[in-house]
Amino acid sequence: MSLYRNTVWFIKGLQEYTKSGYEAAERRFNAADLEVSVSGRSFIVTGANSGIGKTAACEIAKRGGMVHMICRNKDRAEEARKEIVDQSKNENVHVHIVDMASPRKVWEFANGFSQNHSLHVLINNAGCMVNQRELTEDGLEKNFATNTLGTYILTTALIPTLKKSQDPRVITVSSGGMLVQKLNVEDLQFEKGSFDSTMVYAQNKRQQVIMTEQWAAQHKEIHFSSMHPGWADTPAVRSSMPDFYEKMKNKLRTEAQGADTVAWLAISDAANKQPSGLFFQDRKAVSTHLPLAFSRSSPDDEQKLMSMLEQLADQFKC
Repeated sequence: MSLYRNTVWFIKGLQEYTKSGYEAAERRFNAADLEVSVSGRSFIVTGANSGIGKTAACEIAKRGGMVHMICRNKDRAEEARKEIVDQSKNENVHVHIVDMASPRKVWEFANGFSQNHSLHVLINNAGCMVNQRELTEDGLEKNFATNTLGTYILTTALIPTLKKSQDPRVITVSSGGMLVQKLNVEDLQFEKGSFDSTMVYAQNKRQQVIMTEQWAAQHKEIHFSSMHPGWADTPAVRSSMPDFYEKMKNKLRTEAQGADTVAWLAISDAANKQPSGLFFQDRKAVSTHLPLAFSRSSPDDEQKLMSMLEQLADQFKC
């Protein structure tokens, strides 16, 4: 089954996830969707110091939004902030240093932020693909801690703040790679079997899509969406997937093409007219499963994922 999924996914990717796939999709875009001012609206972008997060933060800043960049590395964050301010001519860009792999730090940040700021849009973009099984200081597998638990805690902690705002939205940058994985609640932190980082990452990204669907059902006042940026030429792809990058580098999307749907979901009126909880690719809702891939999980397993994350998150609550 995994060979079937991987093969179908790769063929689909060559057609849709590449630069030429974006150029084909772009023909149906409505340029007016992004011709908006978001002055007076507040945005958090995690992992905003490079790649898709930085590009999305810059697009928002250009349209007058207040941007809160969540980054792990202070020097890189300040450098990125300076570039965003220079390009957007918007000084309203703020850096917060938070390690998304540390549940306590994420809770701490969210609680402090909620006391001092309003929030209209949360963009969960930060992610990692660590190639060996590595544990954080809290004893958590690092990919899971960053991609799944960090995203879960930040979103959960900020939901009450988002609900106080007009037209609140949460966008989670997932990946089409999740199409090759079926949710496995029995081994969230990959303690069994051999460790394959691309599969671990894909499993985390499947978890993010399920979290998005669950939140959308629970919190009707907020518009939730997840998305796939396509195969983009970002620092993360170069460092985490060097072989893939070498093979595909002439076909990869630019960072701007990868970030386009993130910006569209965050600021356009058109995105907000879509039902909450969907998975997007190139400004269009797409299926979260490949045909005949048997990757659907049971409602019980999806509920179990949410309750396991809640229990784990509560252990680190400040």
